[in-house]
Amino acid sequence: MVYEIIGASMDVYNELGFGLRESVYQEALALELNHRGLLCEREKDVHIFYKGQELKQSYKLDFLVENEIIVETKGVVDLCAEHRAQLFNYMRLTRKPIGLLINFGDYENIQGERYVLEDNNFCYRVDKNMKTIQ
Repeated sequence: MVYEIIGASMDVYNELGFGLRESVYQEALALELNHRGLLCEREKDVHIFYKGQELKQSYKLDFLVENEIIVETKGVVDLCAEHRAQLFNYMRLTRKPIGLLINFGDYENIQGERYVLEDNNFCYRVDKNMKTIQ
């Protein structure tokens, strides 16, 4: 499924190019994922609990694909630590084991990073074979 999501993202980038608003890429990616038969929820609410009590504050995932994979999209020149931290927090809060950070903002090509959430509550970057990158 990760390959399908990355392939869909590449198709969106190849069709639209770089430099557009993030929301444009999100809308196009939702269409492409649905076209490929993948169930995706956009702007999925993430509820936060503190000592068993739900907080009023919440987050919104860009995408939750097949109720398994979080996809966070960006339209920036370069990905940075804050973008990764945002994805990691979503993964920890939802306990979803796989997260993708997709950036449509680079003028040369799409940028994509894969992460897994381990039992120790840490996220690790992985390669295309889902092996940890040192």
